[in-house]
Amino acid sequence: MNRTFDRYAGIVFLAVGALFVVESQKITASSYGSNVGSNIFPLGLGIFLALMSIRLIYETFRYKNTGREKEKLDYKRFGIIFSAAVLYAYFLEDIGFVIATFLFLMIGFQTMQRGKIWSSLIISAAFSFGVYYLFVHVMDGTLPGFPSWLGLE
Repeated sequence: MNRTFDRYAGIVFLAVGALFVVESQKITASSYGSNVGSNIFPLGLGIFLALMSIRLIYETFRYKNTGREKEKLDYKRFGIIFSAAVLYAYFLEDIGFVIATFLFLMIGFQTMQRGKIWSSLIISAAFSFGVYYLFVHVMDGTLPGFPSWLGLE
């Protein structure tokens, strides 16, 4: 871990989280056909990001000083996950939340740790279906469903 990088990243992510919280207040509280407003996810994500950033900043003060060790940055993994996130956002409406989220999580899990394919499959599927069910059926929100060519609508 690089103390300076982590501290600056924590400050930047704290600012981004605060921006999410502030800007989510400008989104309408409810959307057509939904009991859950479109401001809920950005607000929750902003709060979560801010809390995790505060934790990261706190942890940088607890690092043990081990000297000047240089770490090699892993650009390949970053590129794969960044590309997957961009493709996730681009195809979310076309292939639906469950399939897009499942594929994004599988790519992320396999990029970070090769192997353990079955646990990655189970976690990705459970998370994708679980969030969809919770948001759409329990909270009466709206998310992009399955594509029409699957016939699961």
